[in-house]
Amino acid sequence: MRTLRLRPAATADLAEINAIFNRYVATSTCVWTTHETTAAERAAWFASHDDATPVLVAEARGRIVGWGALAPFVTACTFHKTAENSVYVHPDCQRRGIGGRILCELVRMARRAGYISIVASISADQAASIALHRKAGFEEMGRLRQVGYKFDAFRDLVYLQLRLADR
Repeated sequence: MRTLRLRPAATADLAEINAIFNRYVATSTCVWTTHETTAAERAAWFASHDDATPVLVAEARGRIVGWGALAPFVTACTFHKTAENSVYVHPDCQRRGIGGRILCELVRMARRAGYISIVASISADQAASIALHRKAGFEEMGRLRQVGYKFDAFRDLVYLQLRLADR
């Protein structure tokens, strides 16, 4: 998408961010929750992010077509140099390179914030998401068997990691 612009998310974007997320709640295993996120929950989520855990949106022709975020991997202070990433692309805009652009920018932002590692937790049946992360240099580090349950089936969870610095 030539007209794609990545920018920091703003409060005014939360309804569109939430709409993309909630569509996946209802239709996909890329989100394991089964309840849609309310506007208040999304606002609280957004308020919990800062420069070290940014939220960005992909905008094309004035429309939010995807978003991504960094978050703490684990809240224990000993994990403060590892982030977890999330990338969501509007279902009507998939396979246009948007997810790759968002993920690339999140990696750049993570490096700038001083992270040494990024982790992605992905449902094993989400082949496109796993491929997106592998293309960005993430490696599969583990698989938890049948730890999630959605759409009347148990799901495996795949952990992928991108090491940003060797220490």
